[in-house]
Amino acid sequence: MRPRHAPRRPAPPIPLLLLVAATVPALPAHAQSPPEIAEPFKVGTFEIGGEPRVSLVLRDALVVDIGEANRMLERDPAYPAFPIPADMLDLIGRYEYGVQRRLYEIVDHLAANGLIDGERPAFVHSVADVRTLPPILYPGKILNAAVNFYSHVNETGTPEERAEARRQRRENRGVPYLFLKPTRGAVIGDDDRVVIPWGRDRTDWEVELGAVIGKTAKYVSATDAQDHVFGYTVTIDVSDRGGRPPGGNPLTSDWFVGKGHDTFAPMGPWIVPKEFYGDPMENLRQTLSVGGERMQEARAGDMIHSLWELIEYGSSIITLFPGDVINNGTSGGVGMGTAVRGEQRFLRPGDLIEASIDGIGTLSIPVVAEDEPPGGTGARLPPVRTYRRR
Repeated sequence: MRPRHAPRRPAPPIPLLLLVAATVPALPAHAQSPPEIAEPFKVGTFEIGGEPRVSLVLRDALVVDIGEANRMLERDPAYPAFPIPADMLDLIGRYEYGVQRRLYEIVDHLAANGLIDGERPAFVHSVADVRTLPPILYPGKILNAAVNFYSHVNETGTPEERAEARRQRRENRGVPYLFLKPTRGAVIGDDDRVVIPWGRDRTDWEVELGAVIGKTAKYVSATDAQDHVFGYTVTIDVSDRGGRPPGGNPLTSDWFVGKGHDTFAPMGPWIVPKEFYGDPMENLRQTLSVGGERMQEARAGDMIHSLWELIEYGSSIITLFPGDVINNGTSGGVGMGTAVRGEQRFLRPGDLIEASIDGIGTLSIPVVAEDEPPGGTGARLPPVRTYRRR
């Protein structure tokens, strides 16, 4: 028996590797490299069985119901039970906290068992057989960049005026200009209809890249902004160029009239997680056609402020949360501009808008007219023709 006050033997030395490991904090889940995967995927929301279902999109052709695919996976004892996202906002918020790995496991399991190229299970649908809904039902907020492409600066001016305005912007970029776009009511999905409001005959198009926020951001530097992005989608900033009538309130600018009508925020057809898209400031190409005629085409090199600067600016004003969307602005070729076609051209009932971004997909949006609403006391927005001439 050792005496009560006998000296203790010295502890054995701690191996150097263990000592180093103990002093270096473990990387959080979101900082770890994503696992390998059999093939890339996109995520979207689709009407399946009469309900909105968050799903994977493979090869832009197949829709995989995540809930059903997860139940299949859980029947294999090699995979633990996992709470599948209830909707796209839930998927985005938890993507880097377990959801990403489970989605990778679903894709790998389908590929390894011949369930993509061979006989497919009932929860794998053709895109043509399901209704494509807006991918996010609904973003907490949408921030759009105004006049953020040099080719969109002063599109209605003469060639000399346009050149001078763009030269001045290059010399004095200043800070970005962001405005809020409504979400519920304005957001529509692929093949939904843009409705030209009654009496508003100057409805315009603007194709934009939508950056979907993945992690909460406040006072985020542009150098770190990409870390806060979940993925990218195609958006159209539909615009009412008719303005507000004269008289009454002396303010002449009205962004709510210009941007806030129902159906004026098409989005989709799905979202590409950022690991499958790359750096938009290097590979962005966005285009828009109306009735088969190419109206817009631009790359990131035409942008005045980078997407990362937009996130820095936006997060310096309001906290950005998972599922919020920041749109990068649009390029030359909008309907009110005369620089591309030599004349103005606005949307008409029967038009088909096709907005595409390479690597993401295409939004196809038909255009219809709204019927004249009944009633009213005179306080509603009047037809453009009552106060403006062509």
